[in-house]
Amino acid sequence: MKKISFRNDVLPLKDVLYRLALRITLKHEEAQDIVQDTLVRVWSKRDEWDSIESIEAFSLTICRNLALDRIKLKANSNESLESIHIDTPDNSGTPYDQMLQKDRIELVRRMVNSLPEKQRSCMQLRDFEGKTYKEIAEILNISDDQVKVNIFRARQAIKQKYQQIEGYGL
Repeated sequence: MKKISFRNDVLPLKDVLYRLALRITLKHEEAQDIVQDTLVRVWSKRDEWDSIESIEAFSLTICRNLALDRIKLKANSNESLESIHIDTPDNSGTPYDQMLQKDRIELVRRMVNSLPEKQRSCMQLRDFEGKTYKEIAEILNISDDQVKVNIFRARQAIKQKYQQIEGYGL
């Protein structure tokens, strides 16, 4: 079994941990705090690393649990749409095309954020992090079939909402 190094095996996971925490909490500052807490917890469990099959799955599980705990504690606080950062879309095309693209990105982001947490987490890990169904099942402590069902339902919900809105021209 490979010897696990914090510097080489755990620290490179920071971005993946951050994206998962952000997808769950929807708040940049909280996601950063959760990543820090995750790294501290993983480090504090260094005596157990030899018995861990995947340090990445272990770290992602801790991150997810911390994020879920955080949103349970702050269930009453709501994020305003103005404070959510929008990635800059491709700058080709007319200003109108750029505005449409930016609006669509924001629309899809809001749709993903409105999904139930388990669907959001499955979608984040699969579609944005490229994890296998087996890895996601291990991280979320659910079966492969549950992962597939959650991803299918998430994609269907996004597709239906998007088609409905595009159909009405809103």
